[in-house]
Amino acid sequence: MSDSWWNNLRGKFLAFEGPDGSGKSTQIARLEKFCKDKNLKMLTVREPGGTAIGERVREILLDPQHGEMDVRCEMLLYMASRAQLVKERIEPALRDGTFVLSDRFVASTLAYQGTAGGLPPHEIRAVAEVAIGGRWPDLNVLFDVDTAIAMARLNPLMDRMEGKGSEFHARVRQGYLRQAQQNPNDFLVVDAGRSPDEVFAQLTGGLEQWCSKCAACAPQK
Repeated sequence: MSDSWWNNLRGKFLAFEGPDGSGKSTQIARLEKFCKDKNLKMLTVREPGGTAIGERVREILLDPQHGEMDVRCEMLLYMASRAQLVKERIEPALRDGTFVLSDRFVASTLAYQGTAGGLPPHEIRAVAEVAIGGRWPDLNVLFDVDTAIAMARLNPLMDRMEGKGSEFHARVRQGYLRQAQQNPNDFLVVDAGRSPDEVFAQLTGGLEQWCSKCAACAPQK
């Protein structure tokens, strides 16, 4: 493949996933710089949030004072923020040929409110279909890391989700890994327990391979 593989990211929608403390934010910043250096138009959004409405929802979801929130209410709030994000920012950018990267998407809900929270995955997917209108990511990048390492990386001033404890976050990790095992074509799994440089090398190497497959499968003009 040519050394401009990143051009195949144009018009693609990726989600960065992983437990709290997996180092997603560091890798997002690195990929943003990489794309800027390559003159690749990129939009980065975060969940929950990314819009004026979504940021208000984020405040409710992550406020430690709302610790007793019912898991169904929690799931629906995430989906509400997601629906606005897709409509207001993700869809317009993709139509414009922009590479869109979301810091979390539906896979997070399946891991946090599903596997860890106890909601049936088919119920979450049904609500997701309504919220996102079929706009699933082209690829989910899962930054997998041992729970003990991830918890040690967290800021002591934890938000409501971060403060749910190590057992909860261990279930979150298993939820992510189960999704990747069940849907290997939809996931790129990166070992996030390594140094930031090593993680980024894994990330770009995995994206290059994925872009190569995308190019091979694209219809010939």
